[in-house]
Amino acid sequence: MARRKRLGKILPKKASKFQKKMGKAPGTITYMGRREGGTSVVNILEYNENVLSEHIPGDIDAIVAHKELPEISWIDIVGISDEDFIAKIGKRFGLNPLVLEDIVDTHQRPKIDEYEDYIFGVFKMLYINNEQEIVYEHVAMVLLESCVLVFQEMDDDVFKGVRHRIKNKSGRIRTRGADYLFFALIDAIVDNYFVVLEHLNHKIEELEEVVYDNPTPEIAHEIQMIKKEVLRIRRWIFPVKELVSRLIDTENPLITKDTKVFLRDALDHSLEINESIQIYREMSMSLMEMYMSNMSNKMNEVMKVLTIMASIFIPLTFIAGIYGMNFDHMPELHYENGYYYVWGVMIALFIGMMIYFKRKNWL
Repeated sequence: MARRKRLGKILPKKASKFQKKMGKAPGTITYMGRREGGTSVVNILEYNENVLSEHIPGDIDAIVAHKELPEISWIDIVGISDEDFIAKIGKRFGLNPLVLEDIVDTHQRPKIDEYEDYIFGVFKMLYINNEQEIVYEHVAMVLLESCVLVFQEMDDDVFKGVRHRIKNKSGRIRTRGADYLFFALIDAIVDNYFVVLEHLNHKIEELEEVVYDNPTPEIAHEIQMIKKEVLRIRRWIFPVKELVSRLIDTENPLITKDTKVFLRDALDHSLEINESIQIYREMSMSLMEMYMSNMSNKMNEVMKVLTIMASIFIPLTFIAGIYGMNFDHMPELHYENGYYYVWGVMIALFIGMMIYFKRKNWL
């Protein structure tokens, strides 16, 4: 017991991130993230083939009004730690409490849920920041008949291309419904996975070169970090294929046949991404094996040199030991040039063994 108490002082128990949800009823809105205390900011992009407007609504009534407008509305809500605001939005749009719980749960696994008058999806948005680090952001989307609700944690996202197409009337997005906007946002998330995987591949290739040329204990730590990074990315990316496939197979009228054609393209990209992440996973696993193999080879080289040096000096030490004995009747001790004869024999042995090791390719 005394040992446990001492360990308890040195290593305090880490609080579980799920303790905030323990004991609460299902559907309770509990923010599960690291950006607490923020306020939600709403940006609305409203458009059709001929009209485009972008504004920040003054209150919730102005937000909910877009649900009944004939134009397509992209309602982008940045900041999900404001539980009261999320609850009010959810109530006014008629969202299930379980949906609201998943919206503010940043650890929620990617999923698609279909309801009578809307489709709910959770994804992980991955991108590279200015410090060349991989950023993971929780994104939840709700597809309604004429609008798409997007809930995200931060201002930065991967939707700049979608906004550009809407504002510049490029592509077909201005001529299609909310389901195509829903697809375009998913497609932007999926396409950015390629950028993240390319960044990951570059890091793995750099580590391979370092491991091959100069394996050090610090490199072993970097290998462990890259392995964790790959597994984390795989956890968020791998389920997307099933989600896109489910949207293709759904009979929900919110997803039209024309949009399903484009969803098939997103499915192809998801399959390619899953194959790539599986390859990178195997590469990251093999990095440690490569590191251990190279460290073993370096140790073998050191042992080889030490063994050769020992093999050379063993006979020389034997000769020195023989003539180092203090016997009076050793005839060689009385040779006038005996000292030089011994040196000649030792040098000849040294040269002969070096030639022998060289011919055996041991040197």
